[in-house]
Amino acid sequence: MNILITGANRGLGLAMAAYGVENGHHVYAGVRDPEGNASEALRDLQAKHAESLEILKLDVTSEDSVVEASSQLKNKQLDVIVNNAGLLNEREHTVEELDLEACMLAFDVNTLGPIRVVKHFLPLLEQGEKQSIINVSSEAASLTNSYSGDYPYGMSKVALNMLTEKLHVYLKEKDIQVLSVHPGWMKTDMGGEKAPTNPADTAEGIFALMERKVTVDSKYQFVDYLGNPMDI
Repeated sequence: MNILITGANRGLGLAMAAYGVENGHHVYAGVRDPEGNASEALRDLQAKHAESLEILKLDVTSEDSVVEASSQLKNKQLDVIVNNAGLLNEREHTVEELDLEACMLAFDVNTLGPIRVVKHFLPLLEQGEKQSIINVSSEAASLTNSYSGDYPYGMSKVALNMLTEKLHVYLKEKDIQVLSVHPGWMKTDMGGEKAPTNPADTAEGIFALMERKVTVDSKYQFVDYLGNPMDI
């Protein structure tokens, strides 16, 4: 499969890029700053898999950047888009303490970012096979299990889940699978060292969903990385 992964320079994005190239897929790794220190591990991975890993400069908050990245692949086809780039900010702040500019930035990255990517890469995806759009969501998006705190993150991921449902309705006649995936609490910069889940395990589960080795049986498109339904 030909797979676009945003936010591929670290954490889950890097784990998915590694799993992809190590299992015979071609990965387009989208990163905001390909030359930055945060992308060093991705560049090392590319050095080992030069023929199957391409790094794209892709800032999901900039439509011009997304357009430029999509134009670089205009003669290619995609099978999967993984909207992985995400921002977790204002963690411990009460509603009285929230910085609204920070809230808007979270929506810009977590919700509008995937919209920009799908808007401009969908024509390439429609040429692929067993196509999927995987939106990396979070249990923080569950209305049923809502909690105080993480206001920008939780709200922006709820909006992302609505985008997933709308895209599912729009694209189901084309057999394009659209899922919001809770990746688990992972040992990443975002999740911290106390997290119980290895991002490599999450990556393997998400690839099983992409490859349709797992049948999703859920009323809604919000599932965990093993394909189990999540509470909305």
